[in-house]
Amino acid sequence: MLRACTLDFGGAWDDHLHLVEFLYNNSYHDSIKMAPFEALYGRKYRSPVCWTDIGERQLLGPELVTQTVDIVKAIRSHLQAAQDRQKMWADKHRRILEFQPGEHVFLKISPTKGTIRFGTRGKLSPRYIGPFDILEKVGNVSYRLALPPTLEGVHNVFHVSQLRRYVSDPSHILDHSEITVGPTLRVEQKPVGILDRREKVLRNRIIPLVRVAWSKDSPGDSTWKKEEDMRKQYPHLFPKPGQ
Repeated sequence: MLRACTLDFGGAWDDHLHLVEFLYNNSYHDSIKMAPFEALYGRKYRSPVCWTDIGERQLLGPELVTQTVDIVKAIRSHLQAAQDRQKMWADKHRRILEFQPGEHVFLKISPTKGTIRFGTRGKLSPRYIGPFDILEKVGNVSYRLALPPTLEGVHNVFHVSQLRRYVSDPSHILDHSEITVGPTLRVEQKPVGILDRREKVLRNRIIPLVRVAWSKDSPGDSTWKKEEDMRKQYPHLFPKPGQ
């Protein structure tokens, strides 16, 4: 607002500060359905330069009133042009996104740049968490999510801009029936087979190695281990001579 005044009328920005303040406090705001002055004091602002009541302009000279009113109109036109320009650029990146109760969505962790949410930090921290179920639609652009108990301190209503649609995929469902937990509460992963063999040649000795597969569905999930250690821990992976 001050930039628009200084470009058109010249001078320093503080010369036009009273006009900008007057215009802002007496302009209709769509969010509160009234001017800020009316919301604060419960009545409209009555001034000799009020452009709605012409009869009150007699307290000041007509030249001053006319000049001030023209400046206020110019400021309003510049503000409207700036708002239209910002809206045009914002609409290019805006898309209509709606969800139905029962659908799954991801929740954005950092709504704004530089803001950390839900205690996640670090360069490689995920941008979204979830997926979560949508319980209901709240208003036009807000949704209530079914959050887990770990997020019980977080308000469960979020703006649509913080949500991302989740496309259901059966491969994303993990089967925990074959997972066993040891006494130390760690998951014990057992090998399922031997994929390959090789020898590591050192200066004084040769170490036999075996490539151990740890998953049936993912053969690429394998590591090289010493054959001697694997024979002691998992002898069933190595067939006996003659078999």
